[in-house]
Amino acid sequence: MDADQVLAAVRRFERRPADRPDLKRAAVAITLLDEPSGPAFLLTRRAAGLRGHAGQWALPGGRAEPGEQAGDAARRELAEELGLHLGSDAELGMLDDYPTRSGYVITPVVVWAGTVPEIVPNPAEVGEVYRVPLELIDVEPRFITIPESDSPVIQVPLFGRYLHAPTAAVLYQFCEVVLHGRATRVAHLEQPVFAWR
Repeated sequence: MDADQVLAAVRRFERRPADRPDLKRAAVAITLLDEPSGPAFLLTRRAAGLRGHAGQWALPGGRAEPGEQAGDAARRELAEELGLHLGSDAELGMLDDYPTRSGYVITPVVVWAGTVPEIVPNPAEVGEVYRVPLELIDVEPRFITIPESDSPVIQVPLFGRYLHAPTAAVLYQFCEVVLHGRATRVAHLEQPVFAWR
């Protein structure tokens, strides 16, 4: 899979923005790499010292500044967290907005980084960074129920454990849209209670 194939898949997808002025805007970067073993993406583990969501798996990203477009926010956060500076020409498109229980609406931005020899994580924000082959997340997710919500909680198996929403929901939609050409929606999928604050 190359940048042109991803671009074509994302362009065919009719993205759904979330009209939620009550939530703060944020963006994450689904950063695609051209690795010798095949296509991969960047996944981080948030630094243990962070005030919010410490130690959780995450895509590079964060809160958008006032007036900042989602693509600019995602690329800025990618540079701040991992030292990876990409121009606007690296943006391939966006997936559906995902409203979170912690007060944000996240816009996933798909970017093509190509061959990246070195990544330098910012230790204040990132505990670990992984180059994850796409094939590892092209799996059936698990859906569970919790007493706190009527919506199913999504879990995507990875590294012998599970990714949870919002990261799991965003990556699941990416696989459905880009790898399988299916316009699967994920905004209704629930997060685990530990991610609600």
